[in-house]
Amino acid sequence: MSIEIKNVSKDFGNFRALKNVNLKVETGELVALLGPSGSGKTTLLRIIAGLETAEEGGILFHGEDAQDKQTKDRHVGFVFQHYALFRHMTVFDNIAFGLRVQPKKIRPSNEEIKKRVHELLGLVQLDWVADRHPSQLSGGQRQRIALARALAVRPKVLLLDEPFGSLDAKVRRELRQWLRRFHDDLHITSLFVTHDQEEALEVADRIVVMNEGRIEQVGTPEEVYHNPVSPFVLNFLGNVNLFHSRIEEDGQAYVGNVAFQLPEKAGSGKKTATFYIRPHQFQVARVAGGQNSFKAKIKYINPAGAPVKLELISEWGGLVQVEVSQEEYQKLALKKDEDIYVTPKEISLHAPENNQLDKVWFVKEGGGI
Repeated sequence: MSIEIKNVSKDFGNFRALKNVNLKVETGELVALLGPSGSGKTTLLRIIAGLETAEEGGILFHGEDAQDKQTKDRHVGFVFQHYALFRHMTVFDNIAFGLRVQPKKIRPSNEEIKKRVHELLGLVQLDWVADRHPSQLSGGQRQRIALARALAVRPKVLLLDEPFGSLDAKVRRELRQWLRRFHDDLHITSLFVTHDQEEALEVADRIVVMNEGRIEQVGTPEEVYHNPVSPFVLNFLGNVNLFHSRIEEDGQAYVGNVAFQLPEKAGSGKKTATFYIRPHQFQVARVAGGQNSFKAKIKYINPAGAPVKLELISEWGGLVQVEVSQEEYQKLALKKDEDIYVTPKEISLHAPENNQLDKVWFVKEGGGI
Protein backbone atom coordinates (compact mmCIF):
# COMPACT_ATOMS: atom_id res chain seq x y z
CA MET A 1 0.00 0.00 0.00
CA SER A 2 1.38 3.43 -0.92
CA ILE A 3 1.23 6.38 1.49
CA GLU A 4 0.99 10.00 0.42
CA ILE A 5 1.44 12.86 2.88
CA LYS A 6 0.12 16.13 1.48
CA ASN A 7 0.84 19.55 3.01
CA VAL A 8 0.68 18.24 6.59
CA SER A 9 1.18 20.68 9.47
CA LYS A 10 0.79 19.99 13.17
CA ASP A 11 0.71 22.30 16.20
CA PHE A 12 1.15 21.59 19.89
CA GLY A 13 -0.06 24.80 21.50
CA ASN A 14 2.14 27.58 20.12
CA PHE A 15 4.73 25.13 18.83
CA ARG A 16 4.53 24.05 15.18
CA ALA A 17 5.89 20.50 15.13
CA LEU A 18 5.35 19.90 11.40
CA LYS A 19 5.47 22.55 8.70
CA ASN A 20 3.82 21.75 5.36
CA VAL A 21 5.29 18.25 4.97
CA ASN A 22 4.90 16.42 1.65
CA LEU A 23 6.06 12.85 1.06
CA LYS A 24 5.19 9.83 -1.11
CA VAL A 25 6.06 6.31 0.09
CA GLU A 26 5.70 3.64 -2.57
CA THR A 27 4.17 0.22 -1.98
CA GLY A 28 6.69 -2.18 -0.44
CA GLU A 29 9.29 0.48 0.44
CA LEU A 30 11.24 0.55 3.68
CA VAL A 31 11.66 4.26 4.51
CA ALA A 32 13.56 5.83 7.41
CA LEU A 33 12.45 9.10 9.01
CA LEU A 34 15.79 10.42 10.22
CA GLY A 35 16.50 13.52 12.25
CA PRO A 36 17.47 14.92 15.65
CA SER A 37 15.12 15.05 18.63
CA GLY A 38 12.33 17.56 18.01
CA SER A 39 12.54 17.37 14.22
CA GLY A 40 8.95 16.06 13.92
CA LYS A 41 9.60 12.51 12.78
CA THR A 42 7.62 10.72 15.53
CA THR A 43 4.76 13.22 15.20
CA LEU A 44 4.57 12.45 11.48
CA LEU A 45 4.56 8.70 12.15
CA ARG A 46 1.72 9.07 14.68
CA ILE A 47 -0.33 11.16 12.23
CA ILE A 48 0.07 8.41 9.61
CA ALA A 49 -1.11 5.88 12.20
CA GLY A 50 -4.10 8.03 13.22
CA LEU A 51 -2.78 8.51 16.77
CA GLU A 52 -2.49 12.28 16.15
CA THR A 53 -4.53 14.63 13.96
CA ALA A 54 -3.01 17.18 11.61
CA GLU A 55 -4.15 20.81 11.70
CA GLU A 56 -3.63 21.07 7.95
CA GLY A 57 -3.14 18.66 5.07
CA GLY A 58 -4.08 15.05 4.56
CA ILE A 59 -2.92 11.42 4.47
CA LEU A 60 -3.78 9.14 1.55
CA PHE A 61 -3.45 5.37 1.68
CA HIS A 62 -3.23 4.02 -1.86
CA GLY A 63 -4.92 7.19 -3.13
CA GLU A 64 -7.77 7.07 -0.61
CA ASP A 65 -8.17 9.81 2.02
CA ALA A 66 -7.50 8.35 5.47
CA GLN A 67 -8.04 11.48 7.57
CA ASP A 68 -11.46 10.46 8.87
CA LYS A 69 -10.50 6.84 9.49
CA GLN A 70 -9.73 5.62 12.99
CA THR A 71 -6.46 3.84 13.67
CA LYS A 72 -8.11 0.40 13.67
CA ASP A 73 -9.53 1.04 10.19
CA ARG A 74 -6.23 2.12 8.63
CA HIS A 75 -4.74 -1.41 8.55
CA VAL A 76 -1.61 -0.16 10.29
CA GLY A 77 0.72 -2.09 12.58
CA PHE A 78 2.62 0.05 15.10
CA VAL A 79 5.76 -1.01 16.98
CA PHE A 80 6.71 1.22 19.91
CA GLN A 81 10.24 1.88 21.17
CA HIS A 82 9.54 0.35 24.59
CA TYR A 83 7.67 -2.69 23.24
CA ALA A 84 4.37 -1.98 25.13
CA LEU A 85 3.93 -5.71 25.74
CA PHE A 86 1.43 -6.84 28.38
CA ARG A 87 3.60 -8.05 31.24
CA HIS A 88 0.92 -10.31 32.75
CA MET A 89 0.35 -12.16 29.46
CA THR A 90 2.44 -14.87 27.87
CA VAL A 91 4.17 -14.24 24.57
CA PHE A 92 1.45 -16.26 22.83
CA ASP A 93 -1.33 -14.16 24.38
CA ASN A 94 0.46 -10.90 23.56
CA ILE A 95 0.63 -11.78 19.89
CA ALA A 96 -2.93 -13.12 19.86
CA PHE A 97 -4.38 -10.04 21.58
CA GLY A 98 -5.06 -8.01 18.44
CA LEU A 99 -6.86 -10.96 16.84
CA ARG A 100 -9.01 -11.73 19.88
CA VAL A 101 -10.35 -8.17 20.21
CA GLN A 102 -11.48 -7.93 16.60
CA PRO A 103 -15.24 -7.63 15.96
CA LYS A 104 -16.94 -11.02 16.12
CA LYS A 105 -17.86 -11.07 12.44
CA ILE A 106 -14.19 -10.91 11.35
CA ARG A 107 -12.56 -12.52 14.40
CA PRO A 108 -10.66 -15.73 13.54
CA SER A 109 -11.49 -18.96 15.32
CA ASN A 110 -9.33 -20.10 18.21
CA GLU A 111 -7.70 -22.66 15.95
CA GLU A 112 -6.95 -20.03 13.32
CA ILE A 113 -5.50 -17.71 15.98
CA LYS A 114 -3.27 -20.49 17.29
CA LYS A 115 -2.01 -21.23 13.79
CA ARG A 116 -1.38 -17.56 13.02
CA VAL A 117 0.51 -16.94 16.27
CA HIS A 118 2.82 -19.90 15.73
CA GLU A 119 3.44 -18.81 12.13
CA LEU A 120 4.50 -15.39 13.40
CA LEU A 121 6.70 -16.87 16.12
CA GLY A 122 8.43 -18.89 13.43
CA LEU A 123 8.75 -15.78 11.26
CA VAL A 124 10.56 -13.85 14.01
CA GLN A 125 12.57 -16.97 14.90
CA LEU A 126 11.19 -17.28 18.44
CA ASP A 127 8.81 -20.24 18.19
CA TRP A 128 10.25 -21.69 21.41
CA VAL A 129 9.16 -18.82 23.73
CA ALA A 130 5.35 -18.99 23.32
CA ASP A 131 4.69 -19.85 26.98
CA ARG A 132 7.13 -17.36 28.47
CA HIS A 133 6.34 -13.90 29.84
CA PRO A 134 8.03 -10.71 28.52
CA SER A 135 10.14 -10.42 31.69
CA GLN A 136 11.80 -13.73 30.78
CA LEU A 137 13.02 -12.42 27.40
CA SER A 138 15.96 -10.26 26.37
CA GLY A 139 15.39 -6.78 24.96
CA GLY A 140 16.00 -7.98 21.41
CA GLN A 141 13.57 -10.85 21.84
CA ARG A 142 10.88 -8.54 23.27
CA GLN A 143 11.26 -6.22 20.29
CA ARG A 144 10.76 -9.10 17.87
CA ILE A 145 7.65 -10.19 19.80
CA ALA A 146 6.32 -6.62 19.56
CA LEU A 147 6.86 -6.81 15.79
CA ALA A 148 5.05 -10.17 15.62
CA ARG A 149 2.11 -8.69 17.55
CA ALA A 150 1.92 -5.76 15.11
CA LEU A 151 1.88 -8.19 12.18
CA ALA A 152 -0.80 -10.46 13.67
CA VAL A 153 -3.70 -8.45 12.22
CA ARG A 154 -2.07 -8.52 8.74
CA PRO A 155 -1.49 -4.76 8.41
CA LYS A 156 -0.89 -3.18 5.03
CA VAL A 157 1.50 -0.65 6.57
CA LEU A 158 4.08 -1.22 9.32
CA LEU A 159 5.21 1.76 11.43
CA LEU A 160 8.15 1.51 13.86
CA ASP A 161 9.06 4.28 16.32
CA GLU A 162 12.75 4.08 17.31
CA PRO A 163 12.42 0.27 17.30
CA PHE A 164 15.97 -0.40 18.51
CA GLY A 165 16.61 2.75 20.54
CA SER A 166 16.58 1.09 23.97
CA LEU A 167 18.90 -1.79 23.03
CA ASP A 168 22.66 -2.02 23.38
CA ALA A 169 24.86 -1.40 20.31
CA LYS A 170 25.59 -5.05 19.46
CA VAL A 171 21.95 -6.16 19.67
CA ARG A 172 20.89 -3.08 17.71
CA ARG A 173 23.26 -3.96 14.85
CA GLU A 174 22.02 -7.55 14.78
CA LEU A 175 18.35 -6.54 14.80
CA ARG A 176 18.61 -3.95 12.07
CA GLN A 177 20.27 -6.51 9.79
CA TRP A 178 17.49 -8.92 10.70
CA LEU A 179 14.83 -6.24 9.97
CA ARG A 180 16.28 -5.64 6.50
CA ARG A 181 16.12 -9.35 5.67
CA PHE A 182 12.68 -9.61 7.27
CA HIS A 183 11.36 -6.76 5.13
CA ASP A 184 12.83 -8.26 1.96
CA ASP A 185 10.82 -11.41 2.66
CA LEU A 186 7.51 -9.65 3.43
CA HIS A 187 7.65 -6.53 1.20
CA ILE A 188 5.21 -4.70 3.47
CA THR A 189 5.24 -0.89 3.20
CA SER A 190 7.23 0.22 6.25
CA LEU A 191 8.34 3.46 7.88
CA PHE A 192 10.67 3.60 10.85
CA VAL A 193 11.77 6.55 12.96
CA THR A 194 15.40 6.83 14.01
CA HIS A 195 18.01 9.39 15.01
CA ASP A 196 20.79 6.86 14.30
CA GLN A 197 22.40 7.78 10.95
CA GLU A 198 24.18 4.44 10.61
CA GLU A 199 20.92 2.58 11.18
CA ALA A 200 19.11 4.55 8.47
CA LEU A 201 21.95 4.25 5.97
CA GLU A 202 22.22 0.49 6.48
CA VAL A 203 18.55 -0.51 6.53
CA ALA A 204 16.40 1.88 4.47
CA ASP A 205 15.52 1.92 0.78
CA ARG A 206 15.10 5.70 1.10
CA ILE A 207 15.85 8.19 3.84
CA VAL A 208 13.74 11.21 4.76
CA VAL A 209 15.99 13.68 6.59
CA MET A 210 13.94 15.97 8.84
CA ASN A 211 14.85 19.14 10.71
CA GLU A 212 12.67 21.54 12.70
CA GLY A 213 9.41 20.14 11.34
CA ARG A 214 10.46 20.19 7.69
CA ILE A 215 11.89 17.68 5.23
CA GLU A 216 15.43 18.66 4.28
CA GLN A 217 16.06 15.89 1.75
CA VAL A 218 14.61 12.62 0.49
CA GLY A 219 16.76 10.07 -1.30
CA THR A 220 18.52 6.72 -1.26
CA PRO A 221 21.21 6.25 1.39
CA GLU A 222 23.85 6.85 -1.29
CA GLU A 223 22.18 10.06 -2.49
CA VAL A 224 21.73 11.72 0.90
CA TYR A 225 25.24 10.78 2.06
CA HIS A 226 27.22 11.61 -1.08
CA ASN A 227 25.02 14.38 -2.49
CA PRO A 228 23.55 16.31 0.46
CA VAL A 229 21.47 19.34 -0.53
CA SER A 230 22.13 21.43 2.57
CA PRO A 231 24.77 21.96 5.27
CA PHE A 232 22.39 20.40 7.80
CA VAL A 233 22.16 17.11 5.88
CA LEU A 234 25.91 16.99 5.34
CA ASN A 235 26.60 17.76 8.98
CA PHE A 236 24.01 15.34 10.36
CA LEU A 237 25.00 12.34 8.25
CA GLY A 238 28.38 11.40 9.64
CA ASN A 239 31.40 13.28 10.94
CA VAL A 240 32.55 16.33 9.03
CA ASN A 241 35.23 19.01 9.41
CA LEU A 242 34.12 22.65 9.08
CA PHE A 243 36.58 25.30 7.87
CA HIS A 244 35.41 28.91 7.68
CA SER A 245 37.11 30.80 4.87
CA ARG A 246 37.25 34.25 3.29
CA ILE A 247 37.51 34.50 -0.48
CA GLU A 248 39.82 37.22 -1.82
CA GLU A 249 39.87 38.92 -5.21
CA ASP A 250 42.54 36.50 -6.42
CA GLY A 251 39.93 33.71 -6.21
CA GLN A 252 41.69 31.94 -3.37
CA ALA A 253 39.94 30.94 -0.16
CA TYR A 254 41.87 31.65 3.03
CA VAL A 255 41.48 29.60 6.19
CA GLY A 256 43.59 31.54 8.66
CA ASN A 257 46.64 32.41 6.61
CA VAL A 258 46.51 29.24 4.51
CA ALA A 259 45.34 29.73 0.92
CA PHE A 260 43.20 27.19 -0.96
CA GLN A 261 42.96 27.49 -4.73
CA LEU A 262 39.33 27.20 -5.87
CA PRO A 263 38.07 26.56 -9.40
CA GLU A 264 36.92 29.87 -10.88
CA LYS A 265 33.22 29.01 -10.83
CA ALA A 266 33.39 27.98 -7.17
CA GLY A 267 34.89 31.24 -5.91
CA SER A 268 33.10 33.61 -8.27
CA GLY A 269 30.93 36.22 -6.56
CA LYS A 270 31.53 34.88 -3.05
CA LYS A 271 33.13 36.70 -0.12
CA THR A 272 33.00 33.95 2.48
CA ALA A 273 32.39 30.22 2.42
CA THR A 274 32.43 27.23 4.72
CA PHE A 275 34.32 24.11 3.65
CA TYR A 276 32.83 20.76 4.69
CA ILE A 277 35.27 17.85 4.44
CA ARG A 278 34.59 14.38 5.78
CA PRO A 279 37.45 12.66 7.64
CA HIS A 280 37.97 10.09 4.87
CA GLN A 281 38.17 12.80 2.19
CA PHE A 282 41.83 13.62 2.84
CA GLN A 283 45.14 12.34 1.51
CA VAL A 284 47.91 12.09 4.11
CA ALA A 285 51.61 12.25 3.21
CA ARG A 286 55.01 13.27 4.56
CA VAL A 287 55.50 15.81 1.75
CA ALA A 288 53.12 18.41 0.31
CA GLY A 289 50.74 16.78 -2.17
CA GLY A 290 49.73 19.78 -4.27
CA GLN A 291 48.79 23.42 -4.07
CA ASN A 292 45.98 22.76 -1.55
CA SER A 293 48.07 20.75 0.90
CA PHE A 294 48.52 22.07 4.42
CA LYS A 295 50.74 21.08 7.31
CA ALA A 296 49.29 19.54 10.49
CA LYS A 297 50.61 17.93 13.66
CA ILE A 298 49.30 14.57 14.85
CA LYS A 299 47.90 14.94 18.38
CA TYR A 300 46.03 11.64 18.79
CA ILE A 301 45.86 8.28 17.00
CA ASN A 302 43.13 5.68 17.47
CA PRO A 303 44.32 2.57 15.59
CA ALA A 304 41.53 0.31 16.88
CA GLY A 305 39.29 -0.91 14.09
CA ALA A 306 39.12 0.23 10.50
CA PRO A 307 39.69 2.97 9.61
CA VAL A 308 42.42 4.47 11.81
CA LYS A 309 41.26 7.80 13.27
CA LEU A 310 43.65 10.75 13.56
CA GLU A 311 43.19 14.03 15.37
CA LEU A 312 45.41 16.77 13.93
CA ILE A 313 46.15 20.42 14.71
CA SER A 314 46.36 22.35 11.47
CA GLU A 315 48.94 25.06 10.79
CA TRP A 316 46.23 27.68 11.42
CA GLY A 317 45.51 26.10 14.82
CA GLY A 318 42.26 24.28 14.07
CA LEU A 319 41.31 20.69 14.95
CA VAL A 320 41.10 18.37 11.94
CA GLN A 321 39.72 14.82 12.06
CA VAL A 322 41.17 12.45 9.47
CA GLU A 323 40.61 8.77 8.72
CA VAL A 324 43.11 6.53 6.91
CA SER A 325 43.11 2.83 6.13
CA GLN A 326 45.06 0.39 8.26
CA GLU A 327 47.28 -0.30 5.25
CA GLU A 328 48.04 3.40 4.78
CA TYR A 329 48.67 3.84 8.50
CA GLN A 330 51.16 0.97 8.59
CA LYS A 331 52.86 2.10 5.38
CA LEU A 332 53.38 5.68 6.63
CA ALA A 333 54.28 4.54 10.18
CA LEU A 334 52.52 7.57 11.60
CA LYS A 335 53.53 8.75 15.08
CA LYS A 336 52.00 11.11 17.61
CA ASP A 337 53.37 14.70 17.59
CA GLU A 338 54.94 14.44 14.13
CA ASP A 339 54.14 16.85 11.28
CA ILE A 340 52.44 15.59 8.14
CA TYR A 341 50.82 17.11 5.04
CA VAL A 342 47.10 16.81 4.41
CA THR A 343 45.35 17.37 1.07
CA PRO A 344 41.56 17.43 0.58
CA LYS A 345 40.32 14.96 -2.02
CA GLU A 346 36.87 16.53 -2.10
CA ILE A 347 35.26 19.61 -0.60
CA SER A 348 31.63 20.61 -0.22
CA LEU A 349 31.44 24.38 -0.11
CA HIS A 350 28.59 26.45 1.28
CA ALA A 351 28.39 30.17 0.59
CA PRO A 352 25.76 32.24 2.45
CA GLU A 353 25.54 34.67 -0.48
CA ASN A 354 23.66 32.13 -2.62
CA ASN A 355 22.90 29.46 0.01
CA GLN A 356 24.29 26.71 -2.21
CA LEU A 357 26.14 23.58 -1.22
CA ASP A 358 28.45 22.41 -3.99
CA LYS A 359 31.23 19.90 -4.41
CA VAL A 360 34.03 22.01 -5.78
CA TRP A 361 37.01 19.78 -6.51
CA PHE A 362 38.72 16.43 -6.47
CA VAL A 363 42.43 15.88 -5.92
CA LYS A 364 43.99 14.11 -8.87
CA GLU A 365 46.41 11.23 -8.49
CA GLY A 366 49.65 12.64 -7.14
CA GLY A 367 48.05 15.83 -5.83
CA GLY A 368 46.69 18.99 -7.40
CA ILE A 369 43.28 19.80 -8.83
